[in-house]
Amino acid sequence: MKFDPRHLEIVAAIVDAGGLTEGAEALGKSQPSVSRTLSMLEARVGSRLFAKNKRPLQPTELCLALAAEGRKVLAANKAASDVVKRYLDGRSGVVRVGGSPIFMDGVISGMIAEFQTGHPDVRIDQSYNYAPELMEKLEAGTLDIAICPMKVDAIPTGFTFKDILPGRNVIACGATHPVANRTSVTLSDIAPYPWIAPPTDSPLYEDLRSVLSSIGMRDFRVSFSGGSLTSIINILERSDALTVLPYSVVFTLRRQKMLSALSIKIGHPERNLGLLTRADAPLGPTVRRFRQYIIREFTTLADTILKHEQNALWRS
Repeated sequence: MKFDPRHLEIVAAIVDAGGLTEGAEALGKSQPSVSRTLSMLEARVGSRLFAKNKRPLQPTELCLALAAEGRKVLAANKAASDVVKRYLDGRSGVVRVGGSPIFMDGVISGMIAEFQTGHPDVRIDQSYNYAPELMEKLEAGTLDIAICPMKVDAIPTGFTFKDILPGRNVIACGATHPVANRTSVTLSDIAPYPWIAPPTDSPLYEDLRSVLSSIGMRDFRVSFSGGSLTSIINILERSDALTVLPYSVVFTLRRQKMLSALSIKIGHPERNLGLLTRADAPLGPTVRRFRQYIIREFTTLADTILKHEQNALWRS
C-alpha cells in the first residue's frame, strides 16, 4: 500500500498539535481540507485513526505509528529545504579555483582556509596553472574562477577580469641573510650572491630576468631553479641566495619571519593580480560568495600593506 507523504505529514501534525484545527494551522492549511484528507486516509487504511467522539482527539495505535512516519517526512522535507537554502545562499557546494602557484601558495591558500572556517560545507577544488592554461580550463567549463596576474588592457574577448591587486615585485632573501637588515642596499652589496629562478614557464621568471637587466646585473649566477614556493622559501632560509617574488607574498609571510625584502627599487610588472572568469558563464551562488570574499580579503590586504609601508618597504 502506497501513501501520499503529505497525508502522513497531516497525521503527524494533528497528533503533535493536539487537534484538527491546531494541526491545520501548523501546516498552513484550512481545517476543512485537513478533515477531508483525514477521512480519505481512514477509508484507505480501513480503520479509524482517532477514537470516535473523544475530545480532545485520542489517536489510535495505528495513528501513532503513521504519525511517526509522518514526522520522518516532515524532517526530510525540512532537511531538503535547508539544503536548498544553504546552496542558494552560497554556503554549500563546490568552488573550482585555479591560479598561479606562487600566489596560490603564498597568499590565496590562507584565505581559502579562513573562508572554509566560516563555510564548512563548501568544498574547494584547487589547481595550479598559468594564465594560458587557466583560460583553456575556463573555456572548457572545468574551472569556475582563476586567480592570476594579467595585463588589464589585454584581456581576451570572452573573459571578465576583476583587478584585485597591483603588480609589484621585490628582491627577497632569507630573514638571516647578511644584507637583510640593512637600511640601504646597493648593487655591489648583492653582487656576490646567487639567485633562485622561478619555473621557466612562470611570468615571474621573465620578471626576474627583467629586474636583473634593469638594475644592471648582467653577470649573475643561478643556484636553483624551477621549484615551488615552499622549496624557494626553504632555500632562502638556509642559504645566501636571492630571488624576485611578488610583494604581497613576502608581506603575507612577514609574521613567520621567513623572508625579508631588500630596499632596492626595481621595476614592476605591467600585470595586476585579478579574478578571471568566462563572460558568458553565470557563476553559481557558492562561486559568487567565494569571489566576493576574495575581493574583500584583497581589499583588506592592500590597505594593510599601505599602512605598514614607510618609504618603499616595511622594516621588521
